[in-house]
Amino acid sequence: MKKVGFFRSIQLKFIIIYILLLLIAVQVIGSYVARELETELLDNYKETINDRIDLLSYNLELTFEKDRSENNEEPTMQEEVQAIINDVNLGGQNTLQVINNQGRILGTNDYNQDIVGKKITDEIIQKGIKSGTSVDSTYIKSKTGDRILVRVEPILDQDRQITGVVYLETSLESVYTQLSNINDIFLKGSIIALIISVLIGILVARAITKPIIEMRRQAQKMARGDFSQKVNVYGSDEISQLAVTFNHLNDRLKHSMATIEKERSKLSSVLANMSEGVIATDNEGQITLINEAAGKLLGKNPNYLINQSLIEHLELEEKVLGMSELQEGGSIILDFSTEEIYLVRANFSTIYDDYDKISGFITVLSDVTEEEKIERERREFVSNVSHELRTPLTTLRSYLEALTDGAWKDEEIAPHFLEVTQNETERMIRMVSSLLELSRMDSKADTLHRRRVDFTPFFHEIIDRFDMNLKDADIVLSRDIPNETTYVWIDKDKMTQVLDNIISNAVKYSPDGGLINFKLEKSRRQIIVSIKDNGIGIAYDKLDKIFDRFYRADKARTREMGGTGLGLAITQEIVEAHYGKIWVDSKEGKGTTIYFSLPLMNEMRRRQI
Repeated sequence: MKKVGFFRSIQLKFIIIYILLLLIAVQVIGSYVARELETELLDNYKETINDRIDLLSYNLELTFEKDRSENNEEPTMQEEVQAIINDVNLGGQNTLQVINNQGRILGTNDYNQDIVGKKITDEIIQKGIKSGTSVDSTYIKSKTGDRILVRVEPILDQDRQITGVVYLETSLESVYTQLSNINDIFLKGSIIALIISVLIGILVARAITKPIIEMRRQAQKMARGDFSQKVNVYGSDEISQLAVTFNHLNDRLKHSMATIEKERSKLSSVLANMSEGVIATDNEGQITLINEAAGKLLGKNPNYLINQSLIEHLELEEKVLGMSELQEGGSIILDFSTEEIYLVRANFSTIYDDYDKISGFITVLSDVTEEEKIERERREFVSNVSHELRTPLTTLRSYLEALTDGAWKDEEIAPHFLEVTQNETERMIRMVSSLLELSRMDSKADTLHRRRVDFTPFFHEIIDRFDMNLKDADIVLSRDIPNETTYVWIDKDKMTQVLDNIISNAVKYSPDGGLINFKLEKSRRQIIVSIKDNGIGIAYDKLDKIFDRFYRADKARTREMGGTGLGLAITQEIVEAHYGKIWVDSKEGKGTTIYFSLPLMNEMRRRQI
């Protein structure tokens, strides 16, 4: 996971929020304090001015009420007013004028004394004279930009009649200068407080984000499957409780992942060892999971089939339009036959999520080739049995009908007919006996009575019996049998039947003057018996079928000789029941060699153990 930079981290956000809150608080407090301070300073300043003007007004009222007609030596009103004005110290740059009710200036503190005695027409002064009340006004000088306070205070006589006004014009810059100095001090203090707050904010943010960073690192380790470490708990606040919960989550996830891994291992083992192929797809039919068995059944590398279309690889384009047609389940037989038959059954099932929506499909593939072959062999076997029984039964019916129609009275024909019916009956009995024997061997009901037998003299005995029966025939029996002991664990009667079947076939298919060679070889753990004739042989494409039931390489000749086509099938069953193998080698027109092997005594005992 990409590391988060400082400028994108939650730590910076904490610091910014902390600073913004502090700035807002300072701004609000500063604005409120500045406004209240300005109001308080102005009120104090005005109160001071009002006190002095009230004192001045009182003195002027006394001056205006003084009777000056009797004593000419007293100063004039103008001189006395000017003296009172000169005694008033208002401080700063102030203009103080006393004006009578006629609008004439009686005195001023201005250096320009020429205005004394002149009539003034200022609107605010005229307003004060007419109203008889105090008038305040504030304006800004255009030249200097100073803020000026103007005050007109009436002078009343004993009858509350206006005798004049006091005009005061004073600068407020001293108040605002003082306010500016205080604001500068507040600003400097705010900056110092902000710097200290930033440092404290960094420390606080680090303290808050440290466990969060540790949880993030642990979450990254957990994402990689490492559940060995835990987050440190630094207290008992909400973040600490989150860390405790995170550690609990780590333990639960560790246990869950172990359980999931165990189940996944089981599932992988099951899928890997299943003989059936399993394919999982999404709801669009794209392969998401496939086991080795499915790859083998499809003849493709399963790793290359991931994210491929299931319909395409199962060759279902002509059978279905899409996976939606398979959501009801069911099965389809897929024919992948080329030179040999190869059939696969595909069973489909649908996977639903918690909201009953289709999330995918499971397809199970099974090789049904052998089942189909067995079914075909069963049908072929029934057909062969029916055919083999129909021929002698038809012959019996024909001859019996002839005898019934009167042929039994003919002394020459009747014995021949009876002989034919007897031969066909015996042939059917042999066929049924062979079928019953095969059935018992297939069901393991035919128990073998094994015993320790030296195969060399046993083999000679079988050959000697055939040699005696073939003295009048023009067939030579040749032996290649070593004079050594070859102990095997066999059922003598069943093995006699095996040799009788093989030798009988060799005799049947050998021409006049033919040669049959008997050979016995002893290898490390087994003996190999071969019986070779120089008869008509078997075509190469028929070699793998001669052990099939009712199969005849030369059907016409076999029926003439009374064969049923079951001898070699019984022979194969007996040899394999003795843990041996049987096979054939033949060339058409050059003879046939049948081989079979039997384990030696020590090897036989080892297999039984």
